[in-house]
Amino acid sequence: MIDKIKYLAKVMIKNYSIAKSLKNPELWLLGIGSSLVAINLTLALRHSNITNLYIFFLYFITIYSLLKEKRYDLTLESGIISSSLGTLLLVLVFINSTLQINSVAIFLLPPIMSGFGLALLASGYQGLKQYRKELLILGFLTIRSLLMVLPYKIDISLLTAKLSTAILWYTGFQVSRSGVILNLPTGSVEVYYRCAGTDMIIDLLSLAVLFIFIFNLSLQQKFLVPIVAATLGFIVNGFRVALMAILVAQGDKQAFEYWHQGDGSLIFSMISTLFFGCFCWFLLSRNERENQNTTDTQGDALETNPD
Repeated sequence: MIDKIKYLAKVMIKNYSIAKSLKNPELWLLGIGSSLVAINLTLALRHSNITNLYIFFLYFITIYSLLKEKRYDLTLESGIISSSLGTLLLVLVFINSTLQINSVAIFLLPPIMSGFGLALLASGYQGLKQYRKELLILGFLTIRSLLMVLPYKIDISLLTAKLSTAILWYTGFQVSRSGVILNLPTGSVEVYYRCAGTDMIIDLLSLAVLFIFIFNLSLQQKFLVPIVAATLGFIVNGFRVALMAILVAQGDKQAFEYWHQGDGSLIFSMISTLFFGCFCWFLLSRNERENQNTTDTQGDALETNPD
């Protein structure tokens, strides 16, 4: 009899804990947010390449980290109108993922719709300012997706052709240029706008935005970081085009396809990302040294003037 009473007591306590958890709004918001992340990652994979999926994943991890740092300072109060609007936005995102609508506009909207919908559901109109940084990140993610799907991007093929020509000439190759066509003695290659490095530049700019939002940088550094990112993407892609011109001149079609559309193109993306990571590490190290020197200087001043 005593064992049965203990068992019933444990069951009642467990059911009470579950019921209490279900009434916790933070738990519901966490579950809805996790579902939205899974939906957006699925949509990114469905409509684009694997690189875009990695970028989406990094953005959502960053947003999660920012929210986790300030979770105890958030005000979770929402009115009926704002909650209804937020719920409507989230329902549209869920419907889109269920119906698998193949539309460019539908592909662009879910990230920002998910952010605004969840923010309205959690904190209402008055609380949107709490999520300013996170919504800005999602806004840039939407802009990035728009740039990636535009049929005609900014054409920098002529600049890329000039850079690749200079690289080949300085490395000892007999090269001439006619517009966007690189001419070597035994072959020629044309730099199309899709191979001009725009995608690599956009990817590095996406990482630059995350770096700016995550770390405390000066205003000058916030302008410098995207400039360095775009420059690195442009230069690394110039070397890639130069390599492909050499392979065409040598008649190695298999190697050309590997570096043009195969895994070789991803290797150059990794190289540009590595260079950008080194620059970010240098910048953070410099800021840390400056902060340490400032702290030491202030400490020396206090010791000199104890009063």
